[in-house]
Amino acid sequence: MPRFGSWVVGLAFVTCAVQAQTPAPDDPLLENSAVGGSGQASSEARGVLRARDQAVLASELPGRIVELPFSEGESFKKGDTLAKFDCSGFQAQLNAAQAASRGASEELSHNKQLAALNSVGRFEVARAEAKVSETQAQSQVYQVQVKRCSVLAPFDGQVVERKVQRYESVAAGAPLLDVVDNRTLEIHLLIPSRWMGKLKPGQTFSFVPDETGQPLDATVKRLGARIDEGSQTLLLVATLPNATGLLAGMSGTARFAELK
Repeated sequence: MPRFGSWVVGLAFVTCAVQAQTPAPDDPLLENSAVGGSGQASSEARGVLRARDQAVLASELPGRIVELPFSEGESFKKGDTLAKFDCSGFQAQLNAAQAASRGASEELSHNKQLAALNSVGRFEVARAEAKVSETQAQSQVYQVQVKRCSVLAPFDGQVVERKVQRYESVAAGAPLLDVVDNRTLEIHLLIPSRWMGKLKPGQTFSFVPDETGQPLDATVKRLGARIDEGSQTLLLVATLPNATGLLAGMSGTARFAELK
Protein backbone atom coordinates (compact mmCIF):
# COMPACT_ATOMS: atom_id res chain seq x y z
CA MET A 1 0.00 0.00 0.00
CA PRO A 2 2.74 2.53 0.76
CA ARG A 3 4.41 1.61 -2.54
CA PHE A 4 1.20 2.39 -4.44
CA GLY A 5 0.94 5.79 -2.71
CA SER A 6 4.51 6.64 -3.66
CA TRP A 7 3.78 5.75 -7.31
CA VAL A 8 0.73 8.07 -7.33
CA VAL A 9 2.74 10.94 -5.85
CA GLY A 10 5.52 10.39 -8.37
CA LEU A 11 3.07 10.38 -11.29
CA ALA A 12 1.54 13.63 -10.07
CA PHE A 13 4.98 15.21 -9.79
CA VAL A 14 5.91 14.23 -13.40
CA THR A 15 2.59 15.58 -14.71
CA CYS A 16 3.14 18.92 -12.99
CA ALA A 17 6.70 19.11 -14.37
CA VAL A 18 5.53 18.51 -17.95
CA GLN A 19 2.86 21.20 -17.61
CA ALA A 20 5.39 23.65 -16.23
CA GLN A 21 7.75 23.07 -19.20
CA THR A 22 5.02 23.59 -21.83
CA PRO A 23 5.58 27.12 -23.33
CA ALA A 24 2.79 29.62 -23.04
CA PRO A 25 1.11 30.82 -26.26
CA ASP A 26 2.91 34.16 -26.05
CA ASP A 27 6.32 32.69 -25.25
CA PRO A 28 8.93 34.67 -27.23
CA LEU A 29 10.84 31.47 -27.90
CA LEU A 30 8.03 30.38 -30.20
CA GLU A 31 8.17 31.32 -33.89
CA ASN A 32 6.52 34.57 -34.92
CA SER A 33 3.14 32.97 -35.36
CA ALA A 34 -0.22 33.37 -33.71
CA VAL A 35 -3.58 31.72 -34.03
CA GLY A 36 -6.33 34.02 -35.18
CA GLY A 37 -10.03 33.85 -34.47
CA SER A 38 -10.59 31.67 -37.52
CA GLY A 39 -8.23 29.06 -36.16
CA GLN A 40 -5.67 29.55 -38.94
CA ALA A 41 -2.10 30.40 -38.09
CA SER A 42 -0.62 33.71 -39.21
CA SER A 43 3.05 34.71 -39.34
CA GLU A 44 4.35 38.10 -38.27
CA ALA A 45 7.37 40.23 -39.12
CA ARG A 46 8.45 43.71 -38.10
CA GLY A 47 8.89 46.42 -40.71
CA VAL A 48 9.29 50.13 -41.34
CA LEU A 49 7.81 52.64 -43.80
CA ARG A 50 10.30 54.20 -46.19
CA ALA A 51 9.81 56.75 -48.97
CA ARG A 52 10.80 55.93 -52.52
CA ASP A 53 11.60 59.61 -53.10
CA GLN A 54 13.91 61.04 -50.46
CA ALA A 55 17.22 62.85 -50.73
CA VAL A 56 19.81 64.96 -48.97
CA LEU A 57 20.35 67.92 -51.30
CA ALA A 58 23.88 69.31 -51.39
CA SER A 59 25.56 72.44 -52.74
CA GLU A 60 27.16 72.07 -56.18
CA LEU A 61 29.38 75.12 -55.67
CA PRO A 62 30.86 77.14 -52.80
CA GLY A 63 29.02 80.29 -51.87
CA ARG A 64 26.81 82.26 -49.49
CA ILE A 65 23.14 81.31 -49.13
CA VAL A 66 20.76 84.21 -49.68
CA GLU A 67 17.44 82.32 -49.85
CA LEU A 68 16.21 79.30 -47.90
CA PRO A 69 12.43 79.66 -48.09
CA PHE A 70 11.25 76.32 -46.64
CA SER A 71 11.54 75.18 -43.03
CA GLU A 72 11.11 71.77 -41.39
CA GLY A 73 7.74 70.21 -42.12
CA GLU A 74 6.81 72.65 -44.91
CA SER A 75 5.64 71.29 -48.26
CA PHE A 76 7.00 72.22 -51.66
CA LYS A 77 6.32 71.40 -55.31
CA LYS A 78 8.68 69.96 -57.90
CA GLY A 79 10.71 72.79 -59.42
CA ASP A 80 10.40 75.15 -56.43
CA THR A 81 13.58 76.94 -55.37
CA LEU A 82 14.70 75.33 -52.11
CA ALA A 83 17.95 77.29 -51.76
CA LYS A 84 19.65 80.12 -53.63
CA PHE A 85 23.24 81.35 -53.51
CA ASP A 86 24.77 84.77 -54.07
CA CYS A 87 25.93 84.44 -57.67
CA SER A 88 26.74 88.04 -58.54
CA GLY A 89 30.32 87.04 -59.42
CA PHE A 90 29.25 84.20 -61.74
CA GLN A 91 26.60 86.44 -63.31
CA ALA A 92 29.21 89.12 -64.05
CA GLN A 93 31.48 86.53 -65.67
CA LEU A 94 28.55 85.26 -67.74
CA ASN A 95 27.73 88.79 -68.90
CA ALA A 96 31.36 89.34 -69.94
CA ALA A 97 31.51 86.03 -71.79
CA GLN A 98 28.27 86.78 -73.64
CA ALA A 99 29.58 90.20 -74.66
CA ALA A 100 32.80 88.63 -75.93
CA SER A 101 30.75 86.09 -77.87
CA ARG A 102 28.73 88.85 -79.55
CA GLY A 103 31.93 90.68 -80.48
CA ALA A 104 33.45 87.51 -81.95
CA SER A 105 30.31 86.90 -83.99
CA GLU A 106 30.45 90.45 -85.41
CA GLU A 107 34.12 89.98 -86.29
CA LEU A 108 33.36 86.70 -88.05
CA SER A 109 30.56 88.29 -90.05
CA HIS A 110 32.84 91.16 -91.08
CA ASN A 111 35.65 88.80 -92.13
CA LYS A 112 33.25 86.74 -94.23
CA GLN A 113 32.18 89.89 -96.07
CA LEU A 114 35.81 90.81 -96.69
CA ALA A 115 36.58 87.28 -97.84
CA ALA A 116 33.81 87.55 -100.42
CA LEU A 117 35.66 90.59 -101.79
CA ASN A 118 39.00 88.77 -101.59
CA SER A 119 40.18 91.34 -99.04
CA VAL A 120 41.14 88.76 -96.38
CA GLY A 121 42.26 85.17 -96.61
CA ARG A 122 40.67 81.95 -95.38
CA PHE A 123 42.98 81.97 -92.37
CA GLU A 124 41.40 85.12 -90.93
CA VAL A 125 37.93 83.66 -91.39
CA ALA A 126 38.90 80.37 -89.72
CA ARG A 127 40.49 82.24 -86.82
CA ALA A 128 37.32 84.30 -86.35
CA GLU A 129 35.21 81.14 -86.38
CA ALA A 130 37.43 79.57 -83.70
CA LYS A 131 37.10 82.73 -81.61
CA VAL A 132 33.30 82.50 -81.80
CA SER A 133 33.37 78.83 -80.67
CA GLU A 134 35.69 79.66 -77.78
CA THR A 135 33.57 82.54 -76.47
CA GLN A 136 30.37 80.51 -76.81
CA ALA A 137 31.93 77.65 -74.80
CA GLN A 138 32.95 80.10 -72.07
CA SER A 139 29.40 81.43 -71.97
CA GLN A 140 28.03 77.92 -71.56
CA VAL A 141 30.39 77.27 -68.63
CA TYR A 142 29.19 80.36 -66.78
CA GLN A 143 25.57 79.58 -67.62
CA VAL A 144 25.99 76.22 -65.87
CA GLN A 145 27.53 77.95 -62.84
CA VAL A 146 24.69 80.47 -62.64
CA LYS A 147 22.14 77.65 -62.95
CA ARG A 148 23.74 75.86 -60.01
CA CYS A 149 23.16 78.94 -57.86
CA SER A 150 19.56 77.75 -57.37
CA VAL A 151 18.74 74.38 -55.84
CA LEU A 152 15.41 73.20 -57.28
CA ALA A 153 13.08 70.61 -55.78
CA PRO A 154 13.46 67.26 -57.61
CA PHE A 155 9.95 66.13 -56.57
CA ASP A 156 6.90 67.17 -54.56
CA GLY A 157 7.65 66.71 -50.87
CA GLN A 158 8.44 68.13 -47.46
CA VAL A 159 11.53 69.37 -45.68
CA VAL A 160 12.72 66.93 -43.03
CA GLU A 161 15.70 68.97 -41.81
CA ARG A 162 17.51 72.18 -42.70
CA LYS A 163 21.21 71.47 -42.32
CA VAL A 164 22.26 75.10 -42.97
CA GLN A 165 20.82 78.54 -42.36
CA ARG A 166 20.35 81.62 -44.47
CA TYR A 167 23.44 83.83 -44.94
CA GLU A 168 25.81 80.98 -44.12
CA SER A 169 28.72 80.31 -46.49
CA VAL A 170 29.14 76.68 -47.45
CA ALA A 171 31.64 74.62 -49.39
CA ALA A 172 30.89 72.64 -52.53
CA GLY A 173 29.24 69.36 -51.61
CA ALA A 174 27.94 70.58 -48.24
CA PRO A 175 24.53 69.08 -47.28
CA LEU A 176 21.76 71.68 -47.38
CA LEU A 177 18.35 70.03 -46.94
CA ASP A 178 16.96 66.60 -46.14
CA VAL A 179 13.71 66.18 -48.10
CA VAL A 180 11.13 63.41 -48.44
CA ASP A 181 7.91 62.63 -50.31
CA ASN A 182 5.55 60.87 -47.87
CA ARG A 183 3.12 60.04 -50.67
CA THR A 184 5.45 57.37 -52.06
CA LEU A 185 5.83 55.08 -49.07
CA GLU A 186 6.87 51.44 -49.16
CA ILE A 187 7.05 48.81 -46.42
CA HIS A 188 10.48 47.27 -45.81
CA LEU A 189 10.39 43.99 -43.88
CA LEU A 190 13.06 41.53 -42.78
CA ILE A 191 11.51 38.10 -43.09
CA PRO A 192 12.99 34.69 -42.23
CA SER A 193 14.82 33.28 -45.24
CA ARG A 194 12.75 30.06 -45.00
CA TRP A 195 9.72 32.10 -46.16
CA MET A 196 11.46 32.82 -49.45
CA GLY A 197 9.64 30.16 -51.44
CA LYS A 198 6.25 30.96 -49.90
CA LEU A 199 5.97 34.68 -50.66
CA LYS A 200 5.62 35.98 -54.21
CA PRO A 201 5.09 39.44 -55.77
CA GLY A 202 1.41 40.31 -55.78
CA GLN A 203 0.65 38.45 -52.55
CA THR A 204 -1.30 40.54 -50.02
CA PHE A 205 -0.93 40.85 -46.26
CA SER A 206 -1.87 43.17 -43.40
CA PHE A 207 0.43 45.80 -41.90
CA VAL A 208 -0.37 47.60 -38.63
CA PRO A 209 1.73 50.73 -37.86
CA ASP A 210 2.51 51.14 -34.17
CA GLU A 211 1.69 54.85 -34.31
CA THR A 212 -1.86 54.45 -35.64
CA GLY A 213 -2.89 50.91 -34.77
CA GLN A 214 -4.98 50.76 -37.94
CA PRO A 215 -4.43 47.72 -40.20
CA LEU A 216 -3.46 48.49 -43.79
CA ASP A 217 -3.67 46.29 -46.87
CA ALA A 218 -0.24 45.81 -48.45
CA THR A 219 1.04 43.95 -51.50
CA VAL A 220 4.39 42.23 -51.91
CA LYS A 221 6.38 44.14 -54.55
CA ARG A 222 9.73 42.37 -54.59
CA LEU A 223 12.13 40.28 -52.52
CA GLY A 224 15.72 41.16 -51.78
CA ALA A 225 18.67 39.83 -53.78
CA ARG A 226 20.71 38.43 -50.88
CA ILE A 227 20.09 36.65 -47.57
CA ASP A 228 21.84 38.07 -44.52
CA GLU A 229 24.29 35.41 -43.41
CA GLY A 230 24.17 36.26 -39.73
CA SER A 231 20.44 36.63 -39.11
CA GLN A 232 19.23 34.42 -42.00
CA THR A 233 16.74 37.11 -43.03
CA LEU A 234 15.68 38.47 -46.40
CA LEU A 235 14.43 41.93 -47.36
CA LEU A 236 10.83 42.17 -48.55
CA VAL A 237 9.49 45.39 -50.09
CA ALA A 238 5.73 45.96 -50.28
CA THR A 239 3.48 48.71 -51.59
CA LEU A 240 0.56 50.53 -50.00
CA PRO A 241 -2.52 51.57 -51.99
CA ASN A 242 -2.97 54.67 -49.84
CA ALA A 243 -0.35 56.43 -47.70
CA THR A 244 -2.58 59.26 -46.45
CA GLY A 245 -1.76 60.16 -42.85
CA LEU A 246 1.41 58.06 -42.80
CA LEU A 247 5.00 59.24 -42.46
CA ALA A 248 8.31 57.72 -43.43
CA GLY A 249 9.99 56.08 -40.45
CA MET A 250 6.82 54.62 -38.93
CA SER A 251 7.31 51.02 -37.80
CA GLY A 252 4.80 48.25 -37.40
CA THR A 253 3.92 44.58 -37.68
CA ALA A 254 3.14 42.68 -40.86
CA ARG A 255 0.72 39.76 -40.52
CA PHE A 256 0.65 37.15 -43.23
CA ALA A 257 -2.01 34.54 -43.72
CA GLU A 258 -0.91 30.94 -43.27
CA LEU A 259 2.16 30.39 -45.43
CA LYS A 260 1.36 27.34 -47.54
